[in-house]
Amino acid sequence: MSPKPGSESAMLTPLAGRRGRWYALRLEYDSSRTRSPWWTPILSVVLALLLCAVFIAANGMSPLVVYEKMFRGAFGTSYGFTETMVKAIPLLLCGLGIAVAYRISVWNIGAEGQLTVGAMAATAVTIYFPDLSSFWSITLMLVFGTAAGALWGLMTAVPRTHFGVNELITSLMLNYVALLALDYVVFGPWKDPKGFNFPGSPMFTAAQSLPVLGSTRLHIGLVFGLVAVLIYYLMIRFTRWGYELRLIGANSTAARYAGIHIKKHIIIVMLISGGLAGIAGMAEVSGVTHKLMQGISPGYGYTAIIVAWLAKLNPLGLIVTSILFGGLIVGGYSVQTIGLPSSISEMLQGAILFFLIAGDMIHRFRIRRSA
Repeated sequence: MSPKPGSESAMLTPLAGRRGRWYALRLEYDSSRTRSPWWTPILSVVLALLLCAVFIAANGMSPLVVYEKMFRGAFGTSYGFTETMVKAIPLLLCGLGIAVAYRISVWNIGAEGQLTVGAMAATAVTIYFPDLSSFWSITLMLVFGTAAGALWGLMTAVPRTHFGVNELITSLMLNYVALLALDYVVFGPWKDPKGFNFPGSPMFTAAQSLPVLGSTRLHIGLVFGLVAVLIYYLMIRFTRWGYELRLIGANSTAARYAGIHIKKHIIIVMLISGGLAGIAGMAEVSGVTHKLMQGISPGYGYTAIIVAWLAKLNPLGLIVTSILFGGLIVGGYSVQTIGLPSSISEMLQGAILFFLIAGDMIHRFRIRRSA
């Protein structure tokens, strides 16, 4: 249990002061210091790189060579950069959804499941309405994907608001429900009869696929993400709803006494959060894989938690961190050519999260001097 604000959590050796007085250094926990300095994310990334460099060196390789290879693979060529942006799209959409919920301290860790059901709902349009025009196919896929993700988020919000169930538990468990539902449809009713017995839906037609940029795989899902970030910024900064979200996040008790309906806001932010993750799922199947298959997401929903946390819920920061982590994923693939596994990117992500949380916790302690 954390010590109470202002309480002594440690007593250090007394120090001799001027005029014969003695002083003691006291370590105090201050729960009111909720915002860490702006440089904490930057320092977390630097420390994570230094820590992982130790393990890389222990493996008999030069950390500088490995990091250079990752950077070149992710940003050094036009192909690498566009692939980084492709990976950044679901991270941006899911991270934005998580950031909206985090604004009022609702800990949504179910973006992975919300992305999955969004991909399934979008695929349902291609299966049950296969002859629609491109406009109607993409529109319905976007609507169905958003609605499915929002419904999955609602299934977390209702137990929290009406029964006091912790959203961490429900959102996490619903991830596994979504993944099992995905396995059922790709191994069962939606399995492609021409797919050589591989689990997956039939390939999407050109009318069911998102437009791409030239000969790359970069699709207009990027526009979805950037527009969503712009709307998020405008809503948070210039609307009453955004002000109420910021007030709830700063002091929920004061917001309640001010007449703000907190339960209603929890439901709204979870609908938005799930809907954005559902859009990410729709963009992934329609813009990248062009079919629904097992393992449609390599963990975008979980990585998006670090993206939102590292960005400190800042709109511009979300864009930067999503590109950074997209680059980590692509760079992880590139180091396989020099004998390292792609999981090095996961090690870096975990180290960044570790130092980020540690920095936030350390910031809440302060050293005081008392006579």
